[in-house]
Amino acid sequence: MTLATLSRLHDDDLAMALRIRHLEQSLLDLFAAGDIAGTVHTCLGQEYIPVALAPLIAGDFVFSNHRGHGHYVAQFNDLDGILAEILGRQGALGNGVGGSQHLYRPEGFVSTGVQGESLPVAVGVALHLRRNEPGRIAVAYIGDGTWGEGVVYEALNLASLWGVPLLVVVEHNGIAQSTPTAHQLAGTIGDRVRAFGVEHHRLAGDDINEIRVMVAPVVARIREASRPAVLEFATVRLGPHSKGDDTRPADERARLAESDWLGRYARRYGEQFTAIDADQRAIVGAAVDAVRARPLTDWTPLDGN
Repeated sequence: MTLATLSRLHDDDLAMALRIRHLEQSLLDLFAAGDIAGTVHTCLGQEYIPVALAPLIAGDFVFSNHRGHGHYVAQFNDLDGILAEILGRQGALGNGVGGSQHLYRPEGFVSTGVQGESLPVAVGVALHLRRNEPGRIAVAYIGDGTWGEGVVYEALNLASLWGVPLLVVVEHNGIAQSTPTAHQLAGTIGDRVRAFGVEHHRLAGDDINEIRVMVAPVVARIREASRPAVLEFATVRLGPHSKGDDTRPADERARLAESDWLGRYARRYGEQFTAIDADQRAIVGAAVDAVRARPLTDWTPLDGN
């Protein structure tokens, strides 16, 4: 398959991207309605990345971050479990204790809200996989803001020295909470990665088919040669850091909205998009209603009260 032959997006891929989009929008609505305790960080604008990667890393061990709902849903297609966890309802992944940022699934998925925390753990898991489950890899999603954490460089150093099967996915959305990346990151991520002898690729497009064609050989090399690699996706964060705390000027937010993959997909895929979008709105809406109707989880607070 070549890039020139890629015209139609598979229904399942389009459905998953739209499922994540409508889930994220529903979570913001649920938070505003008072149905969510704690905080919520959405991946609005970045949904296509985990959708493109999901079939390439199926069965691998994925480390996610605070903006990880899309990572989880793309990997496991489990709306009920994640909604129950975030809403604290029965059937939750972690009995409602982890909430939005701390998701866990024993098949190989864990997320954390602490910047950079997952990367050294992912290196250790990748070392274990090399020794005990050859062919399986560890995957760590991080953002551009995480490159201000020293542990990132310690982890890359060991990953390269030890030769572990680790894929680091950088969702470079240009802003770290409320600070533009250009104001806090000197040089480039690529130069930093290559300083450790680690393979680096930067991808700027949002076409799921094209991304898969470019990324597949990278993932294959990680599996076969047991060497780490970093994929840096140039993307956008359409929504606030969490809930309503978006300090960017209105004209900048409008410019970012114009670059949203959703609009391009709608124009490119026409009737296919319209039909699947309506279907996914209904699916997510039904899942939200069903989970909200469940009893709350029965966990006991640490103080016993």
